[in-house]
Amino acid sequence: MGKLKALLLTEGMHGMISQVEGMAKALGVEYSHKIVRLNFPWNLIPPKFTPISNIILKDKIYIDNNEIPDLIISCGRKSVIPSIFLKKKNSKIFTIHVQDPKVNFKNFDAIIAPEHDSLKGDNVYNSKGAIHYITETEIIKARQYLVDKIKSEKIVSLILGGPNKYYSFRSDQIINIFNQIKSIFASNGYKIIVIPSMRTPKEIIDLAIKEMGSFGHVVNKVDKEAYLSAYALANFIIVTCDSTSMISEAATSGKPIFVAHMKTKKNNYRFKRFFELFKQMRITRDLGEKVEPWTYNKHNEAQRIALEIKNKIKN
Repeated sequence: MGKLKALLLTEGMHGMISQVEGMAKALGVEYSHKIVRLNFPWNLIPPKFTPISNIILKDKIYIDNNEIPDLIISCGRKSVIPSIFLKKKNSKIFTIHVQDPKVNFKNFDAIIAPEHDSLKGDNVYNSKGAIHYITETEIIKARQYLVDKIKSEKIVSLILGGPNKYYSFRSDQIINIFNQIKSIFASNGYKIIVIPSMRTPKEIIDLAIKEMGSFGHVVNKVDKEAYLSAYALANFIIVTCDSTSMISEAATSGKPIFVAHMKTKKNNYRFKRFFELFKQMRITRDLGEKVEPWTYNKHNEAQRIALEIKNKIKN
């Protein structure tokens, strides 16, 4: 399958990019990435009420007849209709959608959805947690990147997410997390690496520098090599609770993971099911629980699901 080509369609958010690139890597295909933007009012309308046409696209997607992709891997609401449209024009394209497309599942050859979303269907492949683009090999290669920044054998890496419709990510909530980490880890000789994500507000990064800078090293911008290096160097990893994708990525490391919880703006049973699943799999504990080393099988669902999808493509 190494010579197959894939077109990736997303809305440009980190979690979406991580999932489609993760599946492309696991399938062993060459790929290019297109960020989908829709014209008004289609950018506000659910896919099931949107016409299957190129007219909805702000940036038209044209496929040269000599370069028709073998696969389209899409993620996010805005990528649903473009994927269906391109499939109708080129029926031999194998289409994979990540997450619930909110349209008839038969519009796609395969749908990948996390188990905690409770999606079922003949062409639905359920993952335990989110699929993603982080690999064990990349983590090992990046180890030296932050070595000079933090000289210690006792390291905790804190991965910060950002606000979304379920978590406000207020400064007071983050200070509470910082204070817990100082009390539990810094006071016991651990150095702290703080890694922001694409969703982390600048004021939270500034707050991290002020509150945590003297306890280790705060990376002040999005830096994938630093992100991977932080996993490689850590004895323990702490991830804020707002992102199932980041927690799933952290599980590739095989390191003990603490989830830093915050009060939600509204109930989200998907998050609750995810937290329960990863606890049952002995991958995570809540920040504040007993600090001791624990082990689990390094977790990367993209590889497992890719094997199943490869078999379907061959057939």
